[in-house]
Amino acid sequence: MFVGRITGSVVSSQKVDAMVGQKLLIVEPLRVNEKDQSDLTPTGRSFIVVDTVGAGQGEVVLCVQGSSARFTPETKKLPIDAAIIGIVDQVHIGNQEIFNSKD
Repeated sequence: MFVGRITGSVVSSQKVDAMVGQKLLIVEPLRVNEKDQSDLTPTGRSFIVVDTVGAGQGEVVLCVQGSSARFTPETKKLPIDAAIIGIVDQVHIGNQEIFNSKD
């Protein structure tokens, strides 16, 4: 699993039937700041993921890849390798909160 921020969306008018109606989002993985563990920083990479939870632009989300992306009832028959399975509310490292969606 990884945490990432939604940076955009993908629209595809031509696709296999199984993917019709699936919301595709661009997610940039985040990592804990290596210097002081004070926040989440972008990695500079991007993934196209299927949204299973109704996430939106700018939200921090929890994603899975590979066969795990097809373990939800919504994705088990889809030809995908990455899916959003949650919207992140908070991230803590030790006793320090480094992300809060309310901020």
